[in-house]
Amino acid sequence: MDPMAARTVRRATAALATGALALTTAACSNPGADTAGSGPKDSAVVGIAYEPDTLSPLLGYGKDGNSKIFDGLLAFDADMKLQPALAAKLPRVSDDGLTYTYTLRPGVTFSDGAPFTAKDVVFTYETILDPKTNNPSRTELDALKSVEAVGDDTVVFHLKYPYAPFAERTVHAIAPEHVAGGQDVNTGAFTTKPIGTGPYVLTGWSKGEKLTFKANPTYWNGAPAVKRFTMAIIKDDDVRATRLRAGDLDGAILPPNLAAGFGSDKGRKTYTAKTYDYRTVTLPTHNPVAGDTAVRRALDVAVDRQTMVDKILEGAGKPAYGPVPTDSPWFAKGTERRHDLAGAQKILDEAGWKPGADGVRVKNGVRASFPLWYLSGDKLRQDHALAYASDARKAGIEIKTQAGTWEVIEPRMKTDAVLAGGGSPGDPDFDQYLLLKSTLAGDGFNNMAWYDNGTVDRALEDGRRTDDPAKRKAAYDTVQRALVANPGYTFLTHIDHLYVVNDSWDGLSTQIEPHDHGLAAGPWWNVETWQPKNSGGTKK
Repeated sequence: MDPMAARTVRRATAALATGALALTTAACSNPGADTAGSGPKDSAVVGIAYEPDTLSPLLGYGKDGNSKIFDGLLAFDADMKLQPALAAKLPRVSDDGLTYTYTLRPGVTFSDGAPFTAKDVVFTYETILDPKTNNPSRTELDALKSVEAVGDDTVVFHLKYPYAPFAERTVHAIAPEHVAGGQDVNTGAFTTKPIGTGPYVLTGWSKGEKLTFKANPTYWNGAPAVKRFTMAIIKDDDVRATRLRAGDLDGAILPPNLAAGFGSDKGRKTYTAKTYDYRTVTLPTHNPVAGDTAVRRALDVAVDRQTMVDKILEGAGKPAYGPVPTDSPWFAKGTERRHDLAGAQKILDEAGWKPGADGVRVKNGVRASFPLWYLSGDKLRQDHALAYASDARKAGIEIKTQAGTWEVIEPRMKTDAVLAGGGSPGDPDFDQYLLLKSTLAGDGFNNMAWYDNGTVDRALEDGRRTDDPAKRKAAYDTVQRALVANPGYTFLTHIDHLYVVNDSWDGLSTQIEPHDHGLAAGPWWNVETWQPKNSGGTKK
């Protein structure tokens, strides 16, 4: 979950030291002698851009699956279909949609050897719902009234209202009560030294540098062939590309222009993942310029989204008009906004924003000017911010772009615009509620724009509180149309994720990804199933 999806991720503050991530291979003990695809490996090092604040599921880690250390009751397959994981089968749902019953997989143990039981599931969900737990995504489980264990092998969830995507919420990682239950949930050792049922065991976390894992030999679905796995946290796009080219990394997420540099490398493959990941500009309600409805509407049509896709993304994405991608069945047709500079100028003229001597518009003595922050080292955000500011200037709005870390940006979010990212596949509730609900304004990275629209609030609740598909579609159409009339954000692009990986293994694939790319996504979403090439096939 990123800022816009209330995922509490932070960006690393240091790049890796040269040579710190030398690869260990099964065929050769000299890390410098290994080249892309040169032989079977039992380890992999991948470069990612994000770092979690915590590794505790009780605080939000692993809520969308693919955590490596943990499992959920269910998991998503390559086609984003739900499959049993810690549950032995998909849940039994009552006719009224208020009761979900899960039968647990027998014989599963945590990596410390303790048995996994229904009590661990109850402990996990009850702890998340406890107001004393600092979990920024608690509202995602608003529908849950109670959870009970029936013996050791059955869990029953009782809902307050029919919540259509509830089963998708049970991909959430499960924590062990016998470990986490004896600690302070917010500050205990479990937050950085977790124990789970997953395919990998954490062996180290050097903050700002890397996360290291070893295969869990007792994993219920079979021990992984990749025995050692490292996620190198490299904030800077250029540094990630350099490390990959130097052989320090087996794979990395890269922006399109840097990924293109590996196109002719026969020892590496590029994987493209479709996503819900968007880039957007927050227009804070508390800023006298960005909070003005006419300015918001003008910026929404002044921006040239297609040129951003063509020039910044080099075609690896599509224009964004809201959090829902245009190819999603939940997208409200007719809410596309065409690039219309003359229309933007007319909106501003009619609202009383008149051009000043320097071309910047003025109304009641207020200049149409505000700052726009973007994350240092993030080339894609920088390029989006600069292009957005250029388009705005043509309409007479001055946007001053500034780079900073999240520590610098976060305290300013109430009044300063931010070039942010977000997006979550699956259900429209996932990518809209935390982004737009007025009661979540100022709650960390939820509703960063402090957007406040009664029509949107009511529609978000309507969409959440029914399992009738037609009523839900109508509710989310209402949300998207309300964002045309008063956009609290200027959505720019939906971005495809590009990964360049050494061609050394079989079994790599991608899913439809959220914004939180690189940590729980990427071709390594299923690293536990990879097999070295020429080793006899892919583990099922």
